[in-house]
Amino acid sequence: MHLRNITLNSDRFPTTEVYPFNIPLFRTTRILEFHAPVTFFVGENGSGKSTLLKAIARRCGIHLWGEIERARFEYNPYEEELHRALEIEWVDGPIPGSFFASQTFRNFASILDEWASTDPGQLDYFGGHSLMNLSHGQSLMSYFRSRYRIRGLYFLDEPETALSPKSQLELLSVLTDMSSDGHAQFVIASHSPLLLACHDAEIYSFDTAPVSKIHYEDTEHYRVYRDFMENREKYLKGSE
Repeated sequence: MHLRNITLNSDRFPTTEVYPFNIPLFRTTRILEFHAPVTFFVGENGSGKSTLLKAIARRCGIHLWGEIERARFEYNPYEEELHRALEIEWVDGPIPGSFFASQTFRNFASILDEWASTDPGQLDYFGGHSLMNLSHGQSLMSYFRSRYRIRGLYFLDEPETALSPKSQLELLSVLTDMSSDGHAQFVIASHSPLLLACHDAEIYSFDTAPVSKIHYEDTEHYRVYRDFMENREKYLKGSE
């Protein structure tokens, strides 16, 4: 364990009218504690789980690879400012790590290829081969298996997006193996009931305000998938 808890100081919010400071649960949630080496954030799209995940990573001093900048209809000066309202408590001082998001991973893989063109040894840290020469899912798994062997704090934003169910189970195995000896800690925003099944993981639901812990079997993700598997015909008839 490396990260002990985070505190949201709503009195430091520069506004409550503009995203992300207008999300209600950020004003009602005070402290999130981390007692397990794997913690999940779950909730509907727009609930704030990915927003808080990014803010915590920034507050921990971890670099977030950006997407290609494009013209915006309306500029929001507060969009990336939530981390300034957070306080971090470490178990034994700050530790390096990384932030993963599937939508920006291709940019990272491309930059890694540029580095390797002058220093091929860079690829040794990511499976020993170019991530650009693999399928998206294969490159992700190569990255996960290599990067998470290193002691650190790791944030993942919906890593299941480009992974097949079988690859999600492979990632689940990586999470279990790499966190078992305490050298790696993971905080993950996810919709995947396969990943959420990680043994002894803590799950925080962002569908309530304030954010609260929830058991795996009580998550909507588990209940919806279970109900579909057990009552498939009901859903198929409903779509006719």
